[in-house]
Amino acid sequence: MKRTIEAVVTAAVAATMAWLLGGLLHPMVGVAMATAAGLNGAISGWRQIYAWRSLQGWIAFVLDSTWATLSVAVGLLTHVAGRLKGPLGYEVNLSHRQNRHVYRDGFSLQPGFALTVGNVISGAGDVDVPRRRRLITDHEAVHVWQARWFGPLYLPLYGLWSLAGIIGGVVVWLRGGRKEKLGKAVESCSYYLNPYEWWAYSRDDLWPPPGKLKGVGWSKPAVRPLADVRADRAKKFAEPIVNDAVNR
Repeated sequence: MKRTIEAVVTAAVAATMAWLLGGLLHPMVGVAMATAAGLNGAISGWRQIYAWRSLQGWIAFVLDSTWATLSVAVGLLTHVAGRLKGPLGYEVNLSHRQNRHVYRDGFSLQPGFALTVGNVISGAGDVDVPRRRRLITDHEAVHVWQARWFGPLYLPLYGLWSLAGIIGGVVVWLRGGRKEKLGKAVESCSYYLNPYEWWAYSRDDLWPPPGKLKGVGWSKPAVRPLADVRADRAKKFAEPIVNDAVNR
């Protein structure tokens, strides 16, 4: 019963916010946004992904229902693939109250790679393996928030870089005397050097990634690894407790 209530309320509120925002542009835009946001609200409410007890959960919900509705709308299609493709299904442990949907199988562009569209992560694989699990929590989860922060700009910017990177990869390949495989040069420029991927791989403490051509592109991580950030937060949280115990 609680899941049903959450699904209905989340869908209604999401659709209303999207309709109000989209309606400022055009009534039909409002209807389209409300439809996408309402469907996402219903699915996400039923699966209880939003962490309502944290500010982050509310921010995720509001952004998914307004600014990031375009990515969320495309992400709805990956729900279908996640349900229909393969024996591995929805991963509750990485989704419930974590502001995202995770499928072990589903749609992916390349074997072994996960794919994130909107708030849906597909192709997670065997997340019982620590490294694979960290790929989801420290890399793909970053893409979920990138889509939220950049909203309707995210997919076009990602796509434009990927297209430009193809040309860049050919140039790198030619200037390098064709010593490396053309495909690897193109992949390095269009995928690995994409600022969004640079950001995500850095958070995953995997920069430079093993698939990138050496000496090409960014040499240092874009940001600190999430593992280090969590460790610092845990340390700050523990210090007052330790000091209090010592002073007693």
